[in-house]
Amino acid sequence: MSASGGNKAIIAAFSANMGIALAKFIAWFVSGSASMLAEAIHSVADSGNQLLLLLGGRKARKAADREHPFGHGRERYVYAFVVAIILFSVGGLFSIYEGVDKVTHPHELENAWLPITVLVIAIGLESFSLRTAVKESNHIREKGQSWVSFVRRAKAPELPVVLLEDVAALTGLVFALLGVGLTVLTGNPLWDAVGTLAIGTLLILVAIILGIETKSLLVGEGATPGDFDRIVAAIEAGPEVETLIHIKTLYLGPDELLVAAKIALPADRTLAQASADIDAVEGRIRAGVPIARVIYLEPDVYRPDAPAPAAPGSPARTTAS
Repeated sequence: MSASGGNKAIIAAFSANMGIALAKFIAWFVSGSASMLAEAIHSVADSGNQLLLLLGGRKARKAADREHPFGHGRERYVYAFVVAIILFSVGGLFSIYEGVDKVTHPHELENAWLPITVLVIAIGLESFSLRTAVKESNHIREKGQSWVSFVRRAKAPELPVVLLEDVAALTGLVFALLGVGLTVLTGNPLWDAVGTLAIGTLLILVAIILGIETKSLLVGEGATPGDFDRIVAAIEAGPEVETLIHIKTLYLGPDELLVAAKIALPADRTLAQASADIDAVEGRIRAGVPIARVIYLEPDVYRPDAPAPAAPGSPARTTAS
């Protein structure tokens, strides 16, 4: 994902959320709707999340140093994980608290037309934000890839986070509109509380999904199956390599992949020839998978009876991470 594409989606979401949050707070103050207050807090939390994503992207661009020789690319994963925690603690739990409070202490709505108007406008603004995120995601989403797979497999966390936030925001707005609308139609403020509880439950579910997916990136993921196959094909494509003995890959950040492999070269190759062979293989890998920016190739002589030095539980040749 290009940094400009991700930032464009984040800025669009931030702008929409700030305007929506202000309108929701005004509507809550006038009407006393718990659903509206929950949605206002939701928008504030989302705005803070977008600022964290922008901050993470900025910190990830810092150059490598002695303490962090592979750079700071994973800062983006750290901030995305913090976003999930904030969405859970600030948005979800507060909405659940407000919903329970309104169930036990019902409050009649006043000037119900105002929150309904704000909710309809907010749905329009959130739809614009979601449209921007979908448009930017389509630039990097593989042809035929489902949206569920895109969210689960994307190595750049910003767009999946914004997509999930926008989908959750739109769904939450619908819950709030139903809660307020049913309260107006029936005269029973319990529906407003139910809408608030539904919003809180939705936010917690989204936060759990974000936390699980981001945790996997923090722990360390290898190349996607497609990139892994292209790397193997690039290594084996030329006449230099007799066989690929062992390979490991690891994402150092969303846009940088580490490739470490042991390759068998002919036993009669001189040091200069082996060096040229390795340079040729590296060139093919970078041409096939441009994000493979850190490559370590260890030359060896192929011995069929010698076990590959794989990590415990990791088979040689087919290990992708």
